[in-house]
Amino acid sequence: MFTFSLPRPAQFFSGLAALFLIASPTQAGQRKFAFTYESTTSAKGAVEIENWVTWKHDGTDTFEFRHEMEFGVTEHLQLGIYLADWSYSDADGAVYEHSGVEAIYNLTNPTADYLGSALYLEVVGGDGVANVEGKLLLQKNFGPLVVAYNLVLEGKWEGENLDERQGEFAQTLGVSYEVNPHFSVGLEAFHEIPLPDWKNGADSIVFAGPNASVRFGRVFVTAACLAQLTEVSGEPDWESRVIVGFDF
Repeated sequence: MFTFSLPRPAQFFSGLAALFLIASPTQAGQRKFAFTYESTTSAKGAVEIENWVTWKHDGTDTFEFRHEMEFGVTEHLQLGIYLADWSYSDADGAVYEHSGVEAIYNLTNPTADYLGSALYLEVVGGDGVANVEGKLLLQKNFGPLVVAYNLVLEGKWEGENLDERQGEFAQTLGVSYEVNPHFSVGLEAFHEIPLPDWKNGADSIVFAGPNASVRFGRVFVTAACLAQLTEVSGEPDWESRVIVGFDF
């Protein structure tokens, strides 16, 4: 019988950090935020693999994983495939949740134009769950300083017949300063308004905290740790996310 154990949190994140220390310093990915999307897209023909882990703590610990491949289709269009989204908790063990696709279409450039912008669409599905999420991505680069904002609307259907529905309105904001070509540091925040049965009435939730991004060779590692600034029960006290990307 095959069994496995999840590493202790400190060991787990130390292992992720070690991934970029062994890489050589050449061109790498440009992702600066863990919870906020930038409006720029991958170059035509580019391929990238991203592995995500989000650690949520609310008295108990839950780890959420995503394994994604991204493709630069044109100079403006980027497609992504979520090979598997799954989670691990002490109560449920490892559970597969869903797979899906995403598309990002870049409209304007955050450096050359007055404001960078892009449209984002994500569709995922699994056993008894379906999600559709749309985003407006805005970004402006001021030399080494990058400011990004996302406006998000998500619909979710659950249950045997997908008859349990809910929505969510959200906003995210990220600020990142490039200290040198390999290291950026900044802050992120997001604001969520749950819409049970597509009706307002749930408490809004605000998270904020620091982020950092390191790029070496064809590898980048981006991390953020956000604490809940509101006091909404049933939501995590804080969330940490690490994204490890590999360019081809």
